[in-house]
Amino acid sequence: MDILLRTIAVIVEVAILAAIVYCLLKGVVLIIFDLGISASYKRIVAVALTVAGILMVVFFISHLTSFYPTIATG
Repeated sequence: MDILLRTIAVIVEVAILAAIVYCLLKGVVLIIFDLGISASYKRIVAVALTVAGILMVVFFISHLTSFYPTIATG
């Protein structure tokens, strides 16, 4: 039961962190194009920020699975 609760907690935290990263990177896209970057760079910016987002989520997953404390039941 302890492993199940820990797994659910890690999944919920990764989902919340992934949503935060997604909103953060969408804001970066808006800032980049508001600063005057040409729309022809849209694909390059999207790929670069997608890679950055994937790396952040992978870091969160590895960190949470390594260092998340066990849940004491009972």
